[in-house]
Amino acid sequence: MTDKDKPLDWYRVAGINEVPSGRVKTVTADTHTMALTNIDGELTAMDNRCPHQGGPLGEGSIEIGSDGHCWLRCPWHGWDFDPKTGRSPGAHEDSGQRIYPIDVREDGVYVGLEAEVPHETTVSDVMVETMTNWGVTTVFGMVGHSNLGLADALRLQEKKDRLNYYGIRHEGAAAFACSGYAKLTGKPAACLTIAGPGATNLMTGLWDAKVDRAPVLALTGQVDVQVLGPGAFQEIDLSAAFAPVARFSQTVLHTSKYAELMTLACKNALVERDVAHLIFPDDVQTLPAADSAIASGPEGRVAASAIAPAQDALDDAISLIKKSKRPIVIVGYGARDAMTDVIAFAEQLKAPVLTTFKAKGQIADTHSLAAGVLGRSGTPVASWFMNECDLILAFGSSFSNHTGITPKRPIIQIDFDRMALGKFHSVTVPVWAEIGVTAKRLATALAGSVQTIDQRPELAERWSIWRAEKQSRLMDDRGKGLNSAAVFAAMSSAVPNDAIIAVDVGNNTYSFGRYFESQGQRILMSGYLGSIGFAFPAAMGAWAATQDQDECRERKVVSVSGDGGFGQYMGDFNTAVKYNMDITHVLLNNAQLGKISKEQRAGEWPVWQTGLHNPSFAAYAKLCGGKGIKVTKVEQLESAFVEALTHPGPALVEIITDADLI
Repeated sequence: MTDKDKPLDWYRVAGINEVPSGRVKTVTADTHTMALTNIDGELTAMDNRCPHQGGPLGEGSIEIGSDGHCWLRCPWHGWDFDPKTGRSPGAHEDSGQRIYPIDVREDGVYVGLEAEVPHETTVSDVMVETMTNWGVTTVFGMVGHSNLGLADALRLQEKKDRLNYYGIRHEGAAAFACSGYAKLTGKPAACLTIAGPGATNLMTGLWDAKVDRAPVLALTGQVDVQVLGPGAFQEIDLSAAFAPVARFSQTVLHTSKYAELMTLACKNALVERDVAHLIFPDDVQTLPAADSAIASGPEGRVAASAIAPAQDALDDAISLIKKSKRPIVIVGYGARDAMTDVIAFAEQLKAPVLTTFKAKGQIADTHSLAAGVLGRSGTPVASWFMNECDLILAFGSSFSNHTGITPKRPIIQIDFDRMALGKFHSVTVPVWAEIGVTAKRLATALAGSVQTIDQRPELAERWSIWRAEKQSRLMDDRGKGLNSAAVFAAMSSAVPNDAIIAVDVGNNTYSFGRYFESQGQRILMSGYLGSIGFAFPAAMGAWAATQDQDECRERKVVSVSGDGGFGQYMGDFNTAVKYNMDITHVLLNNAQLGKISKEQRAGEWPVWQTGLHNPSFAAYAKLCGGKGIKVTKVEQLESAFVEALTHPGPALVEIITDADLI
């Protein structure tokens, strides 16, 4: 069979009169892009890519030579091509440009393509399949010129229903989305970028993941290997740029062991709970994979993590607990997967359970032993019990200065990270072990032998005092907007008990920690980095987890920020609309960077350059295609939350608030 006899698949690429005479237009048939030209009514189609440096011929121009011949000129460097033959004059005559058959029908112009040949497995295919074998099935990113081969491998895995890809508007949002996904699930998602500025835009979100020990996989394009070094367009030294933030960072080369590189990246992310990074030079991405190159996976590569405590440390802890009358339990974010065992142990001791801000929601505030958040974003209930205790049992807490755990009491610290033990000061008994295992060992060893007092009546009394105080603040009104106590009282009633809530930084977050009463919702935040703008992209990551992680399915996703925080990545509200992400964003709009204004006043500085010029955020949400609701009165809060939370897609509740009523 000759090439002319091969069967063709026909694709409509344009209307009959869509390309005027003497003009050229870029069109697409299936995955092929071509330049469609009209020369005196005769339509032709040829490869869109100039063989010189890939210039887009469909964006070129039709030029008439001195001999009257028509040429299609590349817009980048002026190479000419005969639109009918694909040949070039002079030294570039045999350019290899392909000409496609044209069929003009009543309903438009059609281009014929030969049936697609079987796909040849590439290096990127092997690596992406390995990635999905490791359970990395969610990717946030931006497809661009230096990651197209890698992007096609992702496309093929998406086509096989092995991953979900979300195209974002800013790479920083992709990194924060991955961080939010990882903080919720303990598993990595991946972020995809081009070389240069795309890669550097990831940095803030990756640092957020790193300092909060959240596993993330970064996949960045790079210039061709042959031009690495002299300073090609968009080339930066990505290995050096990512060295401080990535636990593992490697460049994929022609001679690399491809599946092994991806396996090491995924393993480092998971085991070290850190950022792993792979750099993909453009020319390596599409290399044919050797027949011996097969995808890898986690089988036999990861051991169980249930570390038991050393007996001498356990004995020292038991001895201290037996002497205690008023112990308290402080749980940090590191205890999130062991709360059933920790709460059971606290019930055995009848001891209050205080949480760090990052651990808010790990025990419901309605539990008889819950004392709320300790520290700057906390409640007077928690601080009172820490002041009255005679022993602190800290499970998975990093001892942040924002939490303010006193070193003036005996401390038993349990953590699975040896570097976290006694990190900022000595503790009485450091215990290196998995938290759930240790809580169960302590409970078994102390059964029937504790002499602690029952602190639940005092807890109930302290909560009664604090709730009365919060109630008294609900109607505070200076005529400049709603107060935070009223906002979060209404939100406490409206948000489902199993919701996932991503919070930002600033006054809105402090008020959330103080006033929102958790019923066990999962809270995500930018902990040690404290990055403004975290909340909404992290909510996108959390929503993605509800689509592919069984433990997260059908849970409502909510995010909370100020106007300054939402403004950082508000363009990605369009991303939420595109993928119909069921996210409710609560935006406290006080037209300023309120936390910074407060700090300026506290430091006796003039309040300077903290005011913000804002659009109507509710109107913006509507313009993007989502739901937007504006609240200016307390009595509107309840219905606004109900309407937004029941909307089957992205919704934004803009609440005009008073910056001083926090």
